[in-house]
Amino acid sequence: MQKIIQEKYTIAVIEDEEVIARPLIEELESAGFDVIKASDGKEGLDMVLKEKPDLILLDIVMPNLDGMTMMHMLRASGAYGEHVPIILLTNLNVDDKIIGDITKDAPAYYLIKAEYSLADVIEKVKACLSARPSS
Repeated sequence: MQKIIQEKYTIAVIEDEEVIARPLIEELESAGFDVIKASDGKEGLDMVLKEKPDLILLDIVMPNLDGMTMMHMLRASGAYGEHVPIILLTNLNVDDKIIGDITKDAPAYYLIKAEYSLADVIEKVKACLSARPSS
């Protein structure tokens, strides 16, 4: 009998709004992912550097350390931080400055919360994970 090995991915949700974080976490867990959560950028940065999740869902506007600053610090932290896929979630309107700041640190996607369903976010997570190079 051949054994099938299925990798279980860990997703970090860094979101300060519980009304958004809770259903997102439930949907991710229902899709078979392990989920870790932080409520602000400082806590999130510490958590992802320690736990090294396979992908990060990151809000931009948060207390203590905003998502853009956290992403910049993560990208500058070494090999893991340089390459971990990040999906930014926000309600901010996109302007040239935001786009410039976002593309500098190479997130996988930039999603405006009001324009995407939970199912859409899960599909983006799966797409990011399937596009990762093998280690």
